[in-house]
Amino acid sequence: MTDVTATGPGPPLLAVDELVVQYRSRRGPRARRQIRAVDGVSFSLGTGEILALVGESGCGKTSIVRAIARLQEPSGGRVLFRGRSVAHLKRRALRRLRRDIQVVFQDPFESLDPRLTAYDTVQESLLVHKLGGTRAARREQVLAMLEQVGLHPAEAIARRYPHQLSGGQRQRLVIAGAMVLGPDLVIADEPVSMLDVSLRAGILRLMLDLRDARGVSILFVTHDLSLAWVVADRVAVVYLGRIVEIGTADEVIRAPLHPYTRALVSVIPVPETGVRRERILLRGEAPSASRIPGGCRFHPRCPLYRRLDEPERCRTDDPALASAGPSASGPAGAGPAGAGPAGAGPAGAGPAGAGPAGAGPAGAGPAGAGPAGAGHGHAVACHFARENS
Repeated sequence: MTDVTATGPGPPLLAVDELVVQYRSRRGPRARRQIRAVDGVSFSLGTGEILALVGESGCGKTSIVRAIARLQEPSGGRVLFRGRSVAHLKRRALRRLRRDIQVVFQDPFESLDPRLTAYDTVQESLLVHKLGGTRAARREQVLAMLEQVGLHPAEAIARRYPHQLSGGQRQRLVIAGAMVLGPDLVIADEPVSMLDVSLRAGILRLMLDLRDARGVSILFVTHDLSLAWVVADRVAVVYLGRIVEIGTADEVIRAPLHPYTRALVSVIPVPETGVRRERILLRGEAPSASRIPGGCRFHPRCPLYRRLDEPERCRTDDPALASAGPSASGPAGAGPAGAGPAGAGPAGAGPAGAGPAGAGPAGAGPAGAGPAGAGHGHAVACHFARENS
């Protein structure tokens, strides 16, 4: 297994080692078939770092984060939080884990109780974990948190119910309910996929501001590689339950090595007028997780496999995630979208240069100012990626 541990002083906040999550089909002729939703995933996350898990729908991203948060029991492997396994935590220890790891789900409306006001929603987190002290102290905390996530004026918003809030306001409310507990890790599972493009920049900016202000680590799940480029320090590309490439956002987006990553990067919209690049269109649908192909799991759809005349090794040998070496990062400025200025990402609806991740120095990549955004190894799971990069 390749070491993809976050660099920096001290151990990582979160370490996932050979995680496996399996489900059993319950109906029809496939009732006894095992579905390997997650099949040996390893990565780690440093304090104050943002790691994006990227992949198409059904690749196992949500199963990974549910296992980390103990919302789903893993079938194998280890999840270490602050160096301690979360697998068999009971009662008080599990409650403490729930406080330290908070999840922001995709649909804010489904995450909110329609009978609770915005104030009650945020206060409920404090009441469940017996935090906040007196009623007056809790009220002060709740209103301050509403203000911090951009729900102004807090006194007026606090009295509203979910149906009286916009989509962006509901997502900010969900984030407020998570952040009021002071977690060390926030898992954001497709937090902006149901919002208009005009609202996405604000939510992404909010998450980056909370990272900078509180030092919280964020595991950001998305199917949109361009969003990952904007918000993340590192990117892990997931295909059929396995990480096939991981590295800094600049490494993965500007110089992708795995054929699947190259296909994803090739369809990122180019913001510059007149700039064109060849799109790589994959054939067919991803195989079922109940019938994972032998050898490299991507080979049935792989354009490199076909270009190399279908080598037998791809059909028989399952490639491990291995270091891509120092030359994998490619020349600076060779980004897939014309290497536009920092902050000119897909949600750059704000003033020029002030996109959601525009705080970094020009040319430093989307999250270049992150505390743990540099020094990570670029790793890829492909037999022929380096030779054909």
